Amino acid sequence: MLLTVLSVAFPFAPVRTDAVGGAEQILSRLDQALVRAGHSSLVVACEGSQVAGKLFSFPPPVRLGAGSSEEAACRRAVQYAIDRALGSNRVDLLHMHGLDFDRYSLPEEIPVVLTLHLPIAWYPPEAWARFASRVQFCCVSQAQRRTFPAEAGDCVVIPNGVPLPGLDRESPAGDYALVLGRVCLEKNAHAAFRAGTLAGVRVLLGGEVFPYPEHQQYFREQVAPLLEERPGLPHHAFLGPLSPSRKQRLLAGARCLLHPTRAPETSSLVAMEALAAGTPVIAFRSGALPEIVEDGVTGFLVNTAEEMAEAIRKIGSLSRHACRSAAQRRFPLQRMIAGYMDLYQTMARREPVEALYA
Repeated sequence: MLLTVLSVAFPFAPVRTDAVGGAEQILSRLDQALVRAGHSSLVVACEGSQVAGKLFSFPPPVRLGAGSSEEAACRRAVQYAIDRALGSNRVDLLHMHGLDFDRYSLPEEIPVVLTLHLPIAWYPPEAWARFASRVQFCCVSQAQRRTFPAEAGDCVVIPNGVPLPGLDRESPAGDYALVLGRVCLEKNAHAAFRAGTLAGVRVLLGGEVFPYPEHQQYFREQVAPLLEERPGLPHHAFLGPLSPSRKQRLLAGARCLLHPTRAPETSSLVAMEALAAGTPVIAFRSGALPEIVEDGVTGFLVNTAEEMAEAIRKIGSLSRHACRSAAQRRFPLQRMIAGYMDLYQTMARREPVEALYA
């Protein structure tokens, strides 16, 4: 049955396939898949988003911060966009992707899927029991599922997936290590620079510094000083946001991807993308990363910058072909898309979701 699905993004980052945030990338992939399959895709997201369906946009705040008047005004604009989408279309299903899902007024007669892209502890604890009876929660990894609160009822697990890029031949390892993602304290990029310095390898950082005061302070105080050129040491660099083609070239040519995150990662698209490009991953043992990186096969799991440096020195012992094969087997994009499409159909028909994932 053909559906009309209204997807609501977190309001502070545009939805695009080249977005820095994983939630925005996943929403973009699902929007494209819905349209390809003949469904109607409606997307509520901030200006600058690029969607295959119909966009209901709003201006994002210039500066972010908890409780700021700009954030409150932005959420009012999001609610207005949701109301416009619902008022002009017969919607079969709502798919919420944001941390702030509990801030909006949603019709009780329309089924709601909520994908939990972020660590469970980051969501408002009072929202679990309040929404358990009307929302189908969806985790993106088994590691995240193990932290899901009992009072929220049941949830399904649909692991993230990534496209497998075409490669003419196995890419040789380059002379640099790569870090990708949001630039903020919990992502811990400065530890990758320290590891690169200890290992004598240049580190390139691709990503975005969002306009949160604490993110900008982190970049200014802990990242920027490490970008200064120093005689006899590797010259690290910040590349800013990357286009999909440039990111793919950098991933394919990197000696390895470094992922020194301190956040309890629910998944990691950048780690999956690196493996799909044939590039091994050196990551801290955080959240779902041990589900993604096979220690000693597709990368190394470490605990400190010093251990990361040692892993960089021995990364050449790993097979880039094994990395790509693992990504093809374990993280296919089409499996993720099929999981969501099945969930959409089941919920739109008001069937028990448990039967789908039994």
